[in-house]
Amino acid sequence: MLDKLASIYDRYIYIQEQLNNPDVAGDMERFRKLNKEYKKLEAVAETYLAYKKLLTDVDSARELLADPEMREMAQQELDELNDRRKILEEDIKVILTPKDPEDEKDVIFEIRSGTGGDEASLFAGDLYRMYTRFFDAMGWKTEVISVNEGTVGGYNKIVLEINGDNVYGMMKFESGAHRVQRVPKTEAQGRIHTSAATVAVIPKMEEEEININRADLKIDTYRASGAGGQHINKTESAVRITHLPTGIVSESQDGRSQHKNKEIAMNQLYQRIMDAQKSAKASELEAQRRSLVGSGDRSEKIRTYNYPQNRVTDHRINLTVHNLDQVMEGNLKTIIEALQVAENATKMEAGQLVE
Repeated sequence: MLDKLASIYDRYIYIQEQLNNPDVAGDMERFRKLNKEYKKLEAVAETYLAYKKLLTDVDSARELLADPEMREMAQQELDELNDRRKILEEDIKVILTPKDPEDEKDVIFEIRSGTGGDEASLFAGDLYRMYTRFFDAMGWKTEVISVNEGTVGGYNKIVLEINGDNVYGMMKFESGAHRVQRVPKTEAQGRIHTSAATVAVIPKMEEEEININRADLKIDTYRASGAGGQHINKTESAVRITHLPTGIVSESQDGRSQHKNKEIAMNQLYQRIMDAQKSAKASELEAQRRSLVGSGDRSEKIRTYNYPQNRVTDHRINLTVHNLDQVMEGNLKTIIEALQVAENATKMEAGQLVE
Protein backbone atom coordinates (compact mmCIF):
# COMPACT_ATOMS: atom_id res chain seq x y z
CA MET A 1 0.00 0.00 0.00
CA LEU A 2 2.85 2.38 0.90
CA ASP A 3 4.59 1.57 -2.40
CA LYS A 4 1.45 2.45 -4.36
CA LEU A 5 1.16 5.76 -2.50
CA ALA A 6 4.84 6.49 -3.13
CA SER A 7 4.42 5.81 -6.84
CA ILE A 8 1.45 8.18 -7.04
CA TYR A 9 3.39 10.81 -5.06
CA ASP A 10 6.28 10.56 -7.52
CA ARG A 11 3.85 11.20 -10.35
CA TYR A 12 2.45 14.19 -8.43
CA ILE A 13 5.94 15.71 -8.05
CA TYR A 14 6.70 15.09 -11.74
CA ILE A 15 3.51 16.88 -12.83
CA GLN A 16 4.31 19.73 -10.44
CA GLU A 17 7.66 20.16 -12.17
CA GLN A 18 6.05 20.00 -15.61
CA LEU A 19 3.52 22.68 -14.71
CA ASN A 20 6.43 24.98 -13.81
CA ASN A 21 8.10 24.27 -17.15
CA PRO A 22 7.70 27.27 -19.54
CA ASP A 23 7.42 24.93 -22.55
CA VAL A 24 4.44 23.14 -20.98
CA ALA A 25 2.84 26.42 -19.90
CA GLY A 26 2.87 27.49 -23.54
CA ASP A 27 0.88 24.42 -24.61
CA MET A 28 -2.55 25.23 -23.18
CA GLU A 29 -4.11 21.83 -23.97
CA ARG A 30 -1.29 19.88 -22.30
CA PHE A 31 -1.18 22.34 -19.39
CA ARG A 32 -4.95 21.92 -18.86
CA LYS A 33 -4.72 18.12 -18.80
CA LEU A 34 -1.71 18.09 -16.46
CA ASN A 35 -3.33 20.63 -14.14
CA LYS A 36 -6.49 18.51 -13.98
CA GLU A 37 -4.44 15.41 -13.07
CA TYR A 38 -2.42 17.42 -10.54
CA LYS A 39 -5.57 18.46 -8.69
CA LYS A 40 -6.76 14.85 -8.62
CA LEU A 41 -3.48 13.68 -7.07
CA GLU A 42 -3.23 16.50 -4.54
CA ALA A 43 -5.30 14.74 -1.85
CA VAL A 44 -3.34 11.50 -2.37
CA ALA A 45 -0.03 13.36 -2.00
CA GLU A 46 -1.16 15.03 1.22
CA THR A 47 -2.37 11.70 2.61
CA TYR A 48 0.93 10.02 1.70
CA LEU A 49 2.96 12.68 3.54
CA ALA A 50 0.67 12.47 6.57
CA TYR A 51 1.00 8.67 6.62
CA LYS A 52 4.81 8.82 6.36
CA LYS A 53 4.95 11.28 9.28
CA LEU A 54 2.63 9.03 11.30
CA LEU A 55 4.89 6.02 10.73
CA THR A 56 7.92 8.08 11.82
CA ASP A 57 6.07 9.13 15.00
CA VAL A 58 5.17 5.49 15.70
CA ASP A 59 8.84 4.47 15.42
CA SER A 60 9.87 7.30 17.77
CA ALA A 61 7.26 6.29 20.37
CA ARG A 62 8.44 2.69 20.23
CA GLU A 63 12.04 3.77 20.88
CA LEU A 64 10.92 5.68 23.99
CA LEU A 65 9.38 2.50 25.41
CA ALA A 66 12.92 1.39 26.29
CA ASP A 67 13.25 4.34 28.70
CA PRO A 68 11.65 3.39 32.06
CA GLU A 69 10.88 7.03 32.86
CA MET A 70 9.19 7.63 29.52
CA ARG A 71 7.51 4.23 29.09
CA GLU A 72 4.03 5.14 30.38
CA MET A 73 3.81 8.34 28.35
CA ALA A 74 5.27 6.62 25.27
CA GLN A 75 2.74 3.77 25.51
CA GLN A 76 -0.15 6.23 25.76
CA GLU A 77 1.16 8.12 22.72
CA LEU A 78 1.70 4.86 20.82
CA ASP A 79 -1.87 3.74 21.47
CA GLU A 80 -3.20 7.07 20.15
CA LEU A 81 -0.94 6.88 17.09
CA ASN A 82 -2.04 3.31 16.31
CA ASP A 83 -5.70 4.37 16.52
CA ARG A 84 -4.97 7.20 14.07
CA ARG A 85 -3.04 4.78 11.88
CA LYS A 86 -6.02 2.41 11.57
CA ILE A 87 -8.32 5.27 10.54
CA LEU A 88 -5.80 6.66 8.05
CA GLU A 89 -5.17 3.25 6.50
CA GLU A 90 -8.92 2.83 5.90
CA ASP A 91 -8.94 6.26 4.23
CA ILE A 92 -6.00 5.19 2.07
CA LYS A 93 -7.86 2.07 0.93
CA VAL A 94 -10.70 4.30 -0.26
CA ILE A 95 -8.24 6.63 -2.02
CA LEU A 96 -6.58 3.69 -3.78
CA THR A 97 -9.91 2.19 -4.87
CA PRO A 98 -10.06 2.75 -8.66
CA LYS A 99 -12.64 5.25 -9.83
CA ASP A 100 -14.97 4.57 -12.73
CA PRO A 101 -13.37 6.51 -15.63
CA GLU A 102 -16.83 7.73 -16.61
CA ASP A 103 -17.61 9.26 -13.21
CA GLU A 104 -16.58 12.77 -14.25
CA LYS A 105 -18.78 12.82 -17.33
CA ASP A 106 -21.92 14.89 -17.86
CA VAL A 107 -25.14 12.93 -18.40
CA ILE A 108 -28.36 12.57 -20.34
CA PHE A 109 -30.97 12.11 -17.60
CA GLU A 110 -34.40 10.65 -18.42
CA ILE A 111 -37.43 10.29 -16.14
CA ARG A 112 -40.36 8.29 -17.51
CA SER A 113 -43.69 7.38 -15.88
CA GLY A 114 -44.22 3.64 -15.41
CA THR A 115 -47.09 1.56 -14.13
CA GLY A 116 -49.84 3.47 -12.34
CA GLY A 117 -51.46 5.72 -14.94
CA ASP A 118 -51.93 9.37 -13.96
CA GLU A 119 -50.41 8.79 -10.53
CA ALA A 120 -47.22 7.50 -12.18
CA SER A 121 -46.99 10.72 -14.22
CA LEU A 122 -47.45 12.80 -11.08
CA PHE A 123 -44.74 10.79 -9.34
CA ALA A 124 -42.41 11.33 -12.32
CA GLY A 125 -43.05 15.05 -11.83
CA ASP A 126 -42.18 14.74 -8.13
CA LEU A 127 -38.93 12.97 -9.02
CA TYR A 128 -38.11 15.72 -11.53
CA ARG A 129 -38.59 18.34 -8.80
CA MET A 130 -36.51 16.30 -6.34
CA TYR A 131 -33.63 15.83 -8.76
CA THR A 132 -33.54 19.41 -10.05
CA ARG A 133 -33.33 20.69 -6.47
CA PHE A 134 -30.39 18.35 -5.90
CA PHE A 135 -28.76 19.47 -9.18
CA ASP A 136 -29.14 23.11 -8.13
CA ALA A 137 -27.60 22.39 -4.71
CA MET A 138 -24.63 20.76 -6.47
CA GLY A 139 -24.18 23.81 -8.69
CA TRP A 140 -24.77 21.81 -11.88
CA LYS A 141 -26.25 23.23 -15.08
CA THR A 142 -29.54 21.66 -16.19
CA GLU A 143 -31.03 21.87 -19.70
CA VAL A 144 -34.43 20.40 -20.57
CA ILE A 145 -34.14 18.59 -23.90
CA SER A 146 -37.64 17.17 -24.21
CA VAL A 147 -40.92 17.27 -22.27
CA ASN A 148 -44.04 15.12 -22.61
CA GLU A 149 -46.48 16.22 -19.92
CA GLY A 150 -49.05 13.99 -18.23
CA THR A 151 -52.77 14.56 -18.69
CA VAL A 152 -53.35 15.63 -15.06
CA GLY A 153 -49.88 16.99 -14.32
CA GLY A 154 -46.38 15.62 -13.96
CA TYR A 155 -44.65 13.99 -16.91
CA ASN A 156 -45.00 10.95 -19.09
CA LYS A 157 -41.37 11.57 -20.01
CA ILE A 158 -38.81 14.30 -19.50
CA VAL A 159 -35.22 14.29 -20.76
CA LEU A 160 -32.50 16.53 -19.33
CA GLU A 161 -28.84 17.23 -19.99
CA ILE A 162 -26.82 17.75 -16.79
CA ASN A 163 -23.38 19.39 -16.83
CA GLY A 164 -21.03 19.78 -13.88
CA ASP A 165 -18.34 18.12 -11.76
CA ASN A 166 -18.54 14.35 -11.22
CA VAL A 167 -22.17 14.21 -12.43
CA TYR A 168 -22.20 10.57 -13.58
CA GLY A 169 -20.23 9.51 -10.49
CA MET A 170 -23.01 10.90 -8.29
CA MET A 171 -26.05 10.03 -10.40
CA LYS A 172 -25.24 6.60 -11.92
CA PHE A 173 -26.92 4.86 -8.99
CA GLU A 174 -30.30 6.40 -9.89
CA SER A 175 -30.87 4.26 -13.00
CA GLY A 176 -33.74 1.83 -12.53
CA ALA A 177 -37.36 1.68 -11.34
CA HIS A 178 -38.50 3.93 -8.50
CA ARG A 179 -41.69 2.82 -6.69
CA VAL A 180 -44.03 5.10 -4.74
CA GLN A 181 -46.65 4.08 -2.16
CA ARG A 182 -49.14 6.79 -1.22
CA VAL A 183 -52.75 7.91 -1.40
CA PRO A 184 -53.22 9.60 -4.80
CA LYS A 185 -54.94 12.99 -4.94
CA THR A 186 -57.54 11.37 -7.18
CA GLU A 187 -58.32 8.61 -4.64
CA ALA A 188 -61.65 9.39 -2.97
CA GLN A 189 -61.61 6.52 -0.45
CA GLY A 190 -58.14 7.17 0.92
CA ARG A 191 -56.60 3.90 -0.26
CA ILE A 192 -52.85 3.58 -0.71
CA HIS A 193 -51.79 2.94 -4.30
CA THR A 194 -48.47 1.74 -5.70
CA SER A 195 -47.09 3.18 -8.92
CA ALA A 196 -43.67 3.62 -10.49
CA ALA A 197 -41.40 5.75 -12.62
CA THR A 198 -38.11 4.84 -14.27
CA VAL A 199 -34.87 6.79 -14.41
CA ALA A 200 -32.11 6.30 -17.00
CA VAL A 201 -28.71 7.96 -16.55
CA ILE A 202 -26.44 7.88 -19.61
CA PRO A 203 -22.89 9.31 -19.48
CA LYS A 204 -22.20 11.85 -22.22
CA MET A 205 -19.23 10.97 -24.39
CA GLU A 206 -17.15 13.45 -26.33
CA GLU A 207 -17.00 12.77 -30.07
CA GLU A 208 -13.33 11.68 -29.93
CA GLU A 209 -14.05 9.25 -27.07
CA ILE A 210 -16.58 7.21 -29.01
CA ASN A 211 -14.27 4.62 -30.56
CA ILE A 212 -16.64 3.24 -33.17
CA ASN A 213 -15.78 2.77 -36.85
CA ARG A 214 -18.06 5.16 -38.74
CA ALA A 215 -18.18 2.69 -41.62
CA ASP A 216 -20.01 0.31 -39.25
CA LEU A 217 -22.85 2.78 -38.68
CA LYS A 218 -26.09 3.15 -40.61
CA ILE A 219 -27.68 6.52 -39.85
CA ASP A 220 -31.31 7.17 -40.78
CA THR A 221 -33.33 10.33 -40.28
CA TYR A 222 -37.10 10.47 -40.06
CA ARG A 223 -39.91 12.71 -38.92
CA ALA A 224 -40.44 12.74 -35.16
CA SER A 225 -43.87 11.87 -33.79
CA GLY A 226 -45.77 12.84 -30.65
CA ALA A 227 -45.36 15.81 -28.32
CA GLY A 228 -42.06 17.62 -28.34
CA GLY A 229 -42.23 20.94 -30.16
CA GLN A 230 -43.43 22.72 -33.29
CA HIS A 231 -40.89 20.94 -35.50
CA ILE A 232 -42.67 17.62 -34.96
CA ASN A 233 -43.84 16.00 -38.24
CA LYS A 234 -42.42 18.91 -40.26
CA THR A 235 -38.73 18.10 -40.55
CA GLU A 236 -36.70 14.91 -40.44
CA SER A 237 -35.09 15.77 -37.11
CA ALA A 238 -35.30 12.31 -35.51
CA VAL A 239 -32.23 10.07 -35.85
CA ARG A 240 -31.85 6.29 -35.79
CA ILE A 241 -28.33 4.77 -35.70
CA THR A 242 -27.65 1.07 -36.31
CA HIS A 243 -24.30 -0.52 -35.42
CA LEU A 244 -24.08 -3.07 -38.22
CA PRO A 245 -21.60 -5.56 -36.65
CA THR A 246 -23.74 -6.04 -33.51
CA GLY A 247 -27.19 -5.03 -34.74
CA ILE A 248 -27.52 -2.65 -31.77
CA VAL A 249 -29.91 0.22 -32.54
CA SER A 250 -30.24 3.62 -30.88
CA GLU A 251 -32.62 6.41 -31.77
CA SER A 252 -33.67 9.81 -30.51
CA GLN A 253 -36.40 12.28 -31.36
CA ASP A 254 -36.24 14.20 -28.10
CA GLY A 255 -33.88 16.97 -29.18
CA ARG A 256 -34.95 20.13 -30.91
CA SER A 257 -32.61 19.58 -33.83
CA GLN A 258 -31.17 16.73 -35.89
CA HIS A 259 -27.71 17.59 -34.51
CA LYS A 260 -28.86 17.20 -30.89
CA ASN A 261 -30.70 13.96 -31.68
CA LYS A 262 -27.61 12.55 -33.37
CA GLU A 263 -25.52 13.44 -30.30
CA ILE A 264 -28.01 11.75 -27.94
CA ALA A 265 -28.34 8.67 -30.15
CA MET A 266 -24.54 8.29 -30.43
CA ASN A 267 -24.17 8.47 -26.65
CA GLN A 268 -26.88 5.86 -26.19
CA LEU A 269 -25.36 3.63 -28.87
CA TYR A 270 -21.91 3.83 -27.29
CA GLN A 271 -23.35 2.98 -23.87
CA ARG A 272 -25.27 -0.02 -25.25
CA ILE A 273 -22.24 -1.35 -27.14
CA MET A 274 -20.09 -0.89 -24.05
CA ASP A 275 -22.69 -2.65 -21.87
CA ALA A 276 -22.84 -5.53 -24.35
CA GLN A 277 -19.06 -5.85 -24.29
CA LYS A 278 -19.03 -5.75 -20.49
CA SER A 279 -21.71 -8.43 -20.34
CA ALA A 280 -19.77 -10.63 -22.74
CA LYS A 281 -16.59 -10.32 -20.68
CA ALA A 282 -18.21 -9.97 -17.26
CA SER A 283 -16.00 -10.97 -14.35
CA GLU A 284 -17.19 -11.79 -10.85
CA LEU A 285 -16.27 -8.26 -9.73
CA GLU A 286 -18.29 -6.67 -12.52
CA ALA A 287 -21.27 -8.87 -11.66
CA GLN A 288 -21.03 -7.70 -8.04
CA ARG A 289 -20.80 -4.07 -9.10
CA ARG A 290 -23.77 -4.25 -11.43
CA SER A 291 -25.91 -5.92 -8.77
CA LEU A 292 -24.91 -3.12 -6.40
CA VAL A 293 -25.48 -0.06 -8.56
CA GLY A 294 -28.11 -1.44 -10.92
CA SER A 295 -27.86 -1.92 -14.64
CA GLY A 296 -30.54 0.62 -15.46
CA ASP A 297 -32.94 -2.07 -16.64
CA ARG A 298 -36.50 -0.72 -16.58
CA SER A 299 -37.82 -3.72 -14.64
CA GLU A 300 -35.44 -3.16 -11.72
CA LYS A 301 -36.98 -1.86 -8.50
CA ILE A 302 -34.16 0.02 -6.85
CA ARG A 303 -35.99 2.26 -4.38
CA THR A 304 -39.35 2.65 -2.65
CA TYR A 305 -40.81 5.96 -1.48
CA ASN A 306 -43.47 5.28 1.21
CA TYR A 307 -45.39 8.46 2.02
CA PRO A 308 -47.59 7.18 4.93
CA GLN A 309 -44.45 6.08 6.81
CA ASN A 310 -42.26 9.01 5.64
CA ARG A 311 -39.81 6.32 4.57
CA VAL A 312 -37.36 5.78 1.70
CA THR A 313 -35.80 2.33 1.18
CA ASP A 314 -32.98 1.59 -1.24
CA HIS A 315 -33.29 -2.13 -1.89
CA ARG A 316 -29.77 -2.65 -3.26
CA ILE A 317 -28.05 -1.93 0.05
CA ASN A 318 -31.03 -2.40 2.41
CA LEU A 319 -30.82 1.25 3.46
CA THR A 320 -33.91 2.81 5.05
CA VAL A 321 -34.23 6.46 6.06
CA HIS A 322 -37.26 8.09 7.66
CA ASN A 323 -37.00 11.55 6.13
CA LEU A 324 -38.94 11.16 2.87
CA ASP A 325 -40.11 14.77 3.14
CA GLN A 326 -36.50 16.00 3.10
CA VAL A 327 -35.47 13.55 0.35
CA MET A 328 -38.24 14.84 -1.92
CA GLU A 329 -36.85 18.35 -1.36
CA GLY A 330 -33.60 17.20 -2.96
CA ASN A 331 -31.72 15.99 0.13
CA LEU A 332 -30.21 12.94 -1.61
CA LYS A 333 -26.62 13.06 -0.36
CA THR A 334 -27.10 10.53 2.46
CA ILE A 335 -28.48 7.90 0.08
CA ILE A 336 -25.98 8.56 -2.70
CA GLU A 337 -22.99 8.54 -0.34
CA ALA A 338 -24.17 5.23 1.18
CA LEU A 339 -24.27 3.72 -2.33
CA GLN A 340 -20.79 5.05 -3.07
CA VAL A 341 -19.44 3.57 0.17
CA ALA A 342 -21.03 0.21 -0.65
CA GLU A 343 -19.51 0.25 -4.14
CA ASN A 344 -16.06 1.02 -2.73
CA ALA A 345 -16.43 -1.73 -0.12
CA THR A 346 -17.24 -4.24 -2.86
CA LYS A 347 -14.11 -3.23 -4.80
CA MET A 348 -11.94 -3.42 -1.69
CA GLU A 349 -13.31 -6.85 -0.75
CA ALA A 350 -12.26 -8.02 -4.19
CA GLY A 351 -8.78 -6.65 -3.54
CA GLN A 352 -9.05 -4.14 -6.34
CA LEU A 353 -6.67 -1.19 -5.93
CA VAL A 354 -5.25 1.45 -8.23
CA GLU A 355 -2.36 0.01 -10.26
